[in-house]
Amino acid sequence: MTAAPETPRARRGVRDVVFADGARTPFGKAKPDGIYAETRADDLIVKVVRELLRRHPELPGADRRGGHRRHHPAGRPGAHARPHGRHARRSPQSVPGYAIDRMCAGAMTAATTTAAGIAMGAADVVIAGGVEHMGRHPMGFDADVNPRFVAEKLVDPQSLNMGVTAENLHDKFPQLTKERADRFAVESQAKYAKAVANGNIEPDLVPVATRSTEQGWGLATTDELPRPETTFESIQGLKTPFRAGGRVTPRRRPR
Repeated sequence: MTAAPETPRARRGVRDVVFADGARTPFGKAKPDGIYAETRADDLIVKVVRELLRRHPELPGADRRGGHRRHHPAGRPGAHARPHGRHARRSPQSVPGYAIDRMCAGAMTAATTTAAGIAMGAADVVIAGGVEHMGRHPMGFDADVNPRFVAEKLVDPQSLNMGVTAENLHDKFPQLTKERADRFAVESQAKYAKAVANGNIEPDLVPVATRSTEQGWGLATTDELPRPETTFESIQGLKTPFRAGGRVTPRRRPR
């Protein structure tokens, strides 16, 4: 969530923009047994928006005055293909809302676009964010690419898979060796574990009710991805599924 403070510069024209508050749901695995396997993407964004509004009860008043508050979740097919910001809050017609679809850059583009709007005076207070549920839509090689685009080389099918893209980056920058990448992954796990121990992660998390056909109802309160026990030696045997003899493994590191 961003807002515009009243400053001398703001009165002259371009306004300063500040980040006021932020929240997120716990990260889950994009697998059939992941914590969000049977949870919709729009249910995730609802939890986050409502938590931000709970923390800032002064914001609903802006709705009643027709104030400038916009929601910009990253768009996606299926449950992702909706203006989630509007649906999550039941904003009045006087409050605009729309979705941005830029794949992995959707949330970042939402934040930068709305920040620019605040700076230029098009908005005063904005809720901007993204929602991504990688277990609820086609991924990479499963995507339906127009065969004409491929034949005319308008699209490289390899660009649809981030694992292949990572292998291509290793080709372009040979100094990014597999050993260097593996040590970076291990260091990331250690940094995340330290952040958890210092209490720097939990304040940002919004608990989410989950449902599983086999296990019933549950509550997601922590990230599912961390593996604090990871060592450099323990990941040397992992496969490289994106290229035989490649350098990229399917493990995930905390963001």
